Formats: sequence, structure tokens, C-alpha cells
Amino acid sequence: MDCHTQERAPILEALEEFKSRRIVPFDVPGHKRGRGNAELAGFLGNACLSVDVNSMKMLDNLCHPVSVIREAEALAAEAFGAAHAFFMVGGTTSSVQAMILTAAKRGEKIILPRNVHRSVINAMILSGAVPVYVNPQTDERLGISLGMRFEDVERAILSHPDAKAVFVNNPTYYGICSNLRAITDLAHAHGMMLLADEAHGTHFYFHDDLPEAAMHAGADMASISMHKSGGSLTQSSMLLIGPNVHAGYVHQIINLTQTTSASYLLLVSLDISRRNLAIRGREMVGNVIRLVAYARDEINAIGDYYAYGRELIDGDAVCDFDVTKLSVYTRSIGLAGIEVYDVLRDEYDIQTEFGDIANLLAYVSVGDRPKDIERLVAALSEIRRNYRKDSSKMLRTEYIDPEIVAAPQEAFYAEKESLPIEETAGRVCSEFVMCYPPGIPILAPGERITDEILAYVRYAKKKGCQMTGPEDMSLRRLNVMKTR
Repeated sequence: MDCHTQERAPILEALEEFKSRRIVPFDVPGHKRGRGNAELAGFLGNACLSVDVNSMKMLDNLCHPVSVIREAEALAAEAFGAAHAFFMVGGTTSSVQAMILTAAKRGEKIILPRNVHRSVINAMILSGAVPVYVNPQTDERLGISLGMRFEDVERAILSHPDAKAVFVNNPTYYGICSNLRAITDLAHAHGMMLLADEAHGTHFYFHDDLPEAAMHAGADMASISMHKSGGSLTQSSMLLIGPNVHAGYVHQIINLTQTTSASYLLLVSLDISRRNLAIRGREMVGNVIRLVAYARDEINAIGDYYAYGRELIDGDAVCDFDVTKLSVYTRSIGLAGIEVYDVLRDEYDIQTEFGDIANLLAYVSVGDRPKDIERLVAALSEIRRNYRKDSSKMLRTEYIDPEIVAAPQEAFYAEKESLPIEETAGRVCSEFVMCYPPGIPILAPGERITDEILAYVRYAKKKGCQMTGPEDMSLRRLNVMKTR
């Protein structure tokens, strides 16, 4: 990595030059550097609104970058070891959609784990691609889905040699990594692309004591959430591609859905954050690793809680573990992760990333401090002391093998009917049901609804999980495919 080159931030430099010229705006946005919306300017500040500007020659254009955005993307590609990097302003959802739309057309197959983010299945609804699910292994104690075993991926590839790509989470929300390099080599040996969802793996590129990053493992495409562990603004992301992927075609795919009015606040945050990671990433990520190691030891010393780490590694379904992830098993104190999540927020003013029916995730990244960790540990200790109860009647299952009846696009656009949720067992779902976060569907379009799934939905809702996806936001009714 050329650190001298990486010290540049072309979009930042262009915006600073733009500000110095005091250009009179007769273009959009209509707030005209904040003058037209005093309340907004008062809340966000003039420094922010003065660079909330439209594309123009001196600032380049994200839809067709030829100058400063192109330079910034080239620096990002170099920093992440990619052949090309695309700045994305629609979140990693838009990056994932671009990967799927690039890899597979209508009727073509993609091999993937079922515990993918909803954006993957959304992309299949858009493209008409057909999923071939490899059910991830599960940890029965923790109630979480793990990675894909190599032999299961190989079996899927041999059974579906016409598949166009293999899709891998690197890592999962909980920090679990599959054997990415081996699966990449396997996919390539069979003429398939390897796509990686690295929404939670931006930092992998900047420290050796972390799982292998997708571009380093030879993946063809990877989506990274710079706004998660990279320090940029919410909704800013990158799409990385390898040397065997046609960048021009990918750019055309991106422009099918990405805005023509890209926010320069998001773009400059990507530029600055890339520079920060390239120059100081190893030091910053090293600090996060040490903070989480300390937190994990302190939480495990409380008793009952289990903050898990690399001891889960089995060389296959858990090939590696992201040690920056502070994933905590809470069921042993008689509380669902979502219940601990709610108590932390409501009584201790601590906002964690998410809780499910058995686990809590506290997201630790470059902006955290030791005193924040101390406050979290102390709060968890008090919650155990004040709220601990019998856990014997708590639901254990986190992953339910789906029965796929129809492709996502077919089911989503099929003629449908709305039924009371308790009457839907045995029918085929035509919409999503999920807890958000993390946004992994409990039900996706085309899947059979079962009594087990309905029991899980009722339990998750009762425990306080935020249920999203269905047309009826109260989740009293579900849309199902009409029977013929």
C-alpha cells in the first residue's frame, strides 16, 4: 500500500476548493447552502450544509465519474486490494443488489446460505435469480446459525453445476466465518463467481489478527459497509470487484438503481474514512481487538453470560471468528437478548446493536472508549443481579430449515390473498417476515409457512423483537400465494 498516495482525499480536496470559490448557487438542492432552511441549518450546522451540493464539473458525477470521484475510487481499490471500487450511497443493500444483478439473470441459480440479509432475497426478486440454499450449521446451545460447511457447498455445486455464483457471509452478524478461501477456489474451479457480503467485515482488510478478507481470498465481488466498522456516515458503502469482473458492466448495473443525485456528504465521508483506515487502520483496529478482548473477559467473569469468541472455531462451519464482535449469550440468565437490549436502552441509556431470542450484540468499533466498555459491563452485571430468572421454558431454536416452494420473484409477484396469521400454516408466503436488526428473514417469499415458524414469530414478537417486512405491520395477517 502506497501510504503517500493514500494520504490524499480527492473528493475532500475538491469540496474544499469549491467552498473557497464562494460560488453563487442557481442549482439544486433548494436550501442553497442552508440559507433557505434556517431550522435545518441550525440543527446540522453551516459546515455540513455548505457541502450538501449537486454534481457539477469540478466535483464529478457518481453516475459517470471521470475526475475526483474516479480518483477516490481508485485509491479505495488500492487500499482494499481490489481491481476496482465503487462508492455506493444506498447502503450495502445497494451493493448486494448490484452483486446479485451482475451475477445472475432471470432463472439462473445462486448458491447461498439461508441466513442472508433480506437485501439478497430482495435482489433475487428484482433479477428473477433462483436461490439454491445451503442450510448453515447451527450451534444448538447458542441458538445461532453458523457458516456453510465446505462439503455442503461442494454438494450444492455438484448438484447444480449450472449455478452462476456462490454467495458467502463474511462474517455473519455474530462474527462467524466460513472457509472463504477454500469455497472461493471451489467456486472458481466450477466456473462460478464468488460473492461476499462483508457488511460487517470492512476492518478485515486492515489487521492480520482477523479473518481473511474477501478480496485477499480471491473473491470476485464484495460489499462492505464502511459506515459500520469503517467510520463513515450512515448509508455509505463500497462495492469491491476483482480483476475477472467487467467493471463497466457492473457500473451499468449499479446505475439501474442508484440515485443520480448522490450525496456529497456520504461520498466525502467514504473518501476521508478510506484515508483514515489506509493510514491508521492497523492501529485503530488493534485497539478495537484489545477493547473487545477485555470486555469479553469481564462479561464472562460476571457469571451466566457467555461472550463467545475463537473457542467456537471448528475449522469448518466456524472456520474463523471476528474477535472484534462482542456477541453475548444471554439466555442463561433467563432473558432473551432482546430483553437485555431493551433494559440497557431504557434503564441505562446504552444502545446496543441488536438482541435476538438468545443473544445480544454490542457493536464495538473505531469510535469506542474504555470507559464505554466499563459502563456496559457494569450494566450487564446489574441486569443479571436484578433480573435473573429461570431459563428452562425459553425457546431454543434460532434457525429453521425452510421448505422452498417457489422462487422469490414468482412468489412476490404472484396472485395473493391476505389471511389471519394463525390460519396460514401450510400455505406459501409471498412476503417477508423478519426481526430487524439483523434483517435475516424468518420467512421469505416462496417459503412454506409451518407451525414451528409461526410459534417462533409469536415468541419473538412477545419478547419484544421488532418484526418487519409484511404488508400488515401489526403482523396480524400475512400475504400468501393463492391456491389454484
